[in-house]
Amino acid sequence: MIMDSITRRLAAGEVLLLDGGTGTELEKRGAAMVDGAWCAMATRTNPEILLGVHEDYIRAGADVIITNTYANARHMLEAAGHADKTEALTREAAEIAHRARDRAAGARDVAIGGSLSHMMPMLPGDERNDPDKYPSDEQVLANFRELAGLHKESGVDFIMLEMMSRPRHIRLALQAAQETGLPVWCGLSVRSEDDRIVSFARESIPFAEVIATALSGTAQVVGLMHSNVNVTGPALVRLRQDWSGPMLAYPDSGHFEMPYWRFNDIIAPPDLAREARAWLDTGVQLIGGCCGLGLEHIKALAAELRAA
Repeated sequence: MIMDSITRRLAAGEVLLLDGGTGTELEKRGAAMVDGAWCAMATRTNPEILLGVHEDYIRAGADVIITNTYANARHMLEAAGHADKTEALTREAAEIAHRARDRAAGARDVAIGGSLSHMMPMLPGDERNDPDKYPSDEQVLANFRELAGLHKESGVDFIMLEMMSRPRHIRLALQAAQETGLPVWCGLSVRSEDDRIVSFARESIPFAEVIATALSGTAQVVGLMHSNVNVTGPALVRLRQDWSGPMLAYPDSGHFEMPYWRFNDIIAPPDLAREARAWLDTGVQLIGGCCGLGLEHIKALAAELRAA
């Protein structure tokens, strides 16, 4: 029922508010980050902080919150020595999100997205993947199917594919998500390189190839996530050339060095709100903030959207 409401509002041209970064807000509030899996274990070690993050975003006006399962694929938890907790952590993250909605949403329809990223094992203290630790595509698909299935069993409203940047893994994530029968939203991740927009992946894959792969599935919403604020606007313009459906904008600010986010040169909330107003002109209908962008940013976006 909630997704029916969200779909109707999007079809009517409404602009909806997404939450802010979950992992980085957990980090800012003192939750434990772990080598190999970043914020995944905070669901178990700091559940009350996670509950508060979700509640605060809802009370700030978020129409959509995303579960703390960005790093929950089995190959990520295995890298951190916690593969045996994959099921429990995923179910607990969804339960906390549901509890936050029950406590904070009141009569509002707030959707819960089950986060599924194609994050791969990373070099310690670095922002780069460790290609020597990549699981096979067959294992990746199995792990994505496991996580997507756990999301469905846990009662999320849709699957949120996050930081999709590598076509070989985008295809697997789309397949696993679509098999659940739940609605699928797809967030693409890009960066600027020599005045070109390329995938966030170090392989410098052309953005056009990333878009084409994402649109080969059945995602209901497509947009930009985990991409610097400065490249988000141009990337949205490029995406609109190929995609006529609802778009989302969920930028980040700062950078990551496993297992910590570096809060360097974070955009001020009013400046983010001004950028977001310009994104509306591209047809964006869902706006929030990703890593590095927290509660004050979402409050600023809520005020901007109310004034729009």
